[in-house]
Amino acid sequence: MKVNTRIFGEIEIGEEKIIDFSWGLLGFPNMNKFTLLHDKDKKDVALWYLQSLDAPEFAIPMVDPLTVKTDYNPAVKEDAIEPVEPLTNKNMLMLVSVTVPEKIEDMTVNLNAPFLINTDTHKGVQVEIAENSEEYTVKYPVYDYLKK
Repeated sequence: MKVNTRIFGEIEIGEEKIIDFSWGLLGFPNMNKFTLLHDKDKKDVALWYLQSLDAPEFAIPMVDPLTVKTDYNPAVKEDAIEPVEPLTNKNMLMLVSVTVPEKIEDMTVNLNAPFLINTDTHKGVQVEIAENSEEYTVKYPVYDYLKK
């Protein structure tokens, strides 16, 4: 499948690279098909893009939450992860979205709504963390962590 993206231009996506977010994303319930992309020329950068296949101009920068908060371990309700079951430590990929404002020093990640992807079934879900909302904020500052 050929996709014309805003960041990477026209790319070819194999069926095995499509991630199904059947419940959509928070605020974007009708976007269901995505893929993960990264800049192959920047091997030392842990930045990925969750690229929509439904709206090619839409891509969310993502990072592994453990990159910026090594003790990140949110409690997630069982019913919230039903779309990606069976989920194990071996097949789970957890990512959080990055917000990059004009002033790059104000860069943040959203620790309150991680994305969980089952790498075996290629199904994904975005969940909200209600219990730890003070510790896992929507705008967790990360510039200093990523600068290192």
